[in-house]
Amino acid sequence: MNHLPLSIMLIATFLLFTSSIALVDSATATTEVSPAPSPTPGTLGCDEKCGKRCANAGYNERCLKYCGICCGKCQGCVPSSPYADKAECPCYRDLKNSKGKDKCP
Repeated sequence: MNHLPLSIMLIATFLLFTSSIALVDSATATTEVSPAPSPTPGTLGCDEKCGKRCANAGYNERCLKYCGICCGKCQGCVPSSPYADKAECPCYRDLKNSKGKDKCP
């Protein structure tokens, strides 16, 4: 019978100790400031713009994929039609893949 209060005391002490460690860890943790999220292609109208840009593409899905990536990086700038000059959007024109070729369709 005397062992019951002792085991309760040990459990209570353990719980108190572990909760105090968690409080110390959270108090000493540094808060990191995350950068502002970049706009998503959907909020920039990229789906519609890339739909126009890729209207005549042979590989439409691939064109839409890469156009969407480029549109997001270029803050929504996409040349206006399938045959429009990429000079309309210098950012879009200047994005290159790892081999140095045009990334954007």
